[in-house]
Amino acid sequence: MRGVWVDLHCHSTHSDGSEPPEEVARRAARRGVELFCLTDHDSCAGYPATVGICRRVLRGLELTCRYDGRTVHVLLYDAVCDDERWEAVEAQLRTLREERKNRLYAIAERLARLGIHIDVQAIIAEAGGRSVGRPDIARALVAAGVVGTLDEAFQRFIRDGAVADVPLAHFSVAEGLTLGQRAGAKMALAHPHTLGQQSVELLRRYRHCGLEGLECYYGLYTQRQRRRWLSVARKLDLVVTGGSDFHGSSLPQIRDLGVALPRFHADRLCKWLEL
Repeated sequence: MRGVWVDLHCHSTHSDGSEPPEEVARRAARRGVELFCLTDHDSCAGYPATVGICRRVLRGLELTCRYDGRTVHVLLYDAVCDDERWEAVEAQLRTLREERKNRLYAIAERLARLGIHIDVQAIIAEAGGRSVGRPDIARALVAAGVVGTLDEAFQRFIRDGAVADVPLAHFSVAEGLTLGQRAGAKMALAHPHTLGQQSVELLRRYRHCGLEGLECYYGLYTQRQRRRWLSVARKLDLVVTGGSDFHGSSLPQIRDLGVALPRFHADRLCKWLEL
């Protein structure tokens, strides 16, 4: 049976994507995406610009959390848009965006000790109010000729545990899930391969705290990777979600939006999201 094209994980210029939110949504619509959600890092600011472009549009975000010393990304979906409970999420996000700015200054201090000088004020000014993060530092390192690629910047300097990384510890996973539950959000673990087996431990621990979804259909997954995470979802009775993680030119490996979700999983997903 034909699958349903969805994209519940993508980014715009309101975080670390290269295209404005309305263009991201239009690209998704041209691809035939029926269920769409812009999930900028710790920001819902791009949501209004996407409304009405695809057949169904959700408000959501990718929330940055910490677990056992590592960064964890939890996808939050507002199942009932304009519910006043979401205002609590927005208030916490404003605080987190300030934490992200402070983190950039702290990373720049560590880079300065290595003889590498990055102008954080210029990064923040150029961002124009959007959420900033490590990808901005990575782009600055490329522009300065310190590294050749964004991936090299992360691997050498700013990935979790690297010489210039500063943990963003505003939310633990438990705190992030509590925030989402209070807002009535549905929550899923993004790109579980980044945590490997630790993802399974995390899902077992927090399955009954609102972490009910798992991104098994991810833009860069091979069939083998997809099967692995579908097996985990089946064993833990998790809702299967899907998204491209599109960033535009900021992440050129992912060229377009949309993943084809089999009808069985799409039907369960829509029921979970109360659509």
